[in-house]
Amino acid sequence: MKNIEAIIFDLDGVIVDTAKYHFLAWQRLARELDIEFTIEDNERLKGVSRMRSLEIILEIGNKTLDEKEKEDLAFKKNEWYKEYIANMDESEILEGAKEFIELLRENNIKVVLGSASKNAKTILEKLNLIDCFHAIIDGTCVTKAKPDPQVFLQGAEAVGIDPINCIVFEDAEAGIEAAKRAGMVAIGVGEADTLKDAHIQIKGLYEMNMERLMSL
Repeated sequence: MKNIEAIIFDLDGVIVDTAKYHFLAWQRLARELDIEFTIEDNERLKGVSRMRSLEIILEIGNKTLDEKEKEDLAFKKNEWYKEYIANMDESEILEGAKEFIELLRENNIKVVLGSASKNAKTILEKLNLIDCFHAIIDGTCVTKAKPDPQVFLQGAEAVGIDPINCIVFEDAEAGIEAAKRAGMVAIGVGEADTLKDAHIQIKGLYEMNMERLMSL
């Protein structure tokens, strides 16, 4: 890494915890399909696209559906999810996230979102964070899901920064792999045992400050 010029954040599990709402919506759909879907199963869905998440659930239940049926189910899940997140507010921002983002902006470092979520902008609006980002690359902007590096490479391109000068904060294995494939430093946020391939691991953004960032 030459200089730290941009920070790219995943959304779920890094800035806000919407995993619980995703889980409720997927579990509701699984029940409808007569598939048992547990918290442990939900870990497999972290960082992957909506359609791939549905395919994983169908694999768990050993069920096969055609593309039209899958599209209808994915749409239904998303409608339920949007109902769950409709009442989100700033109280759901994870500890230290807003403060760290503001610190980056004060130090003229570009702040970018790189998320698989197609509801990322809605969530950021609910959290009053949308104006904090110089660029937002979400599930509506990309065609390839993590671990493909597309979302992070597009994020760097959107703010005109070389990938080598970008750091990614991610909570999912697929996201860590995507960041590394993009040639970026990958910082794992969350439980160390699931993020062993990250360059550095932290429990939350509350552990970050400019001194620690610059030491990278």
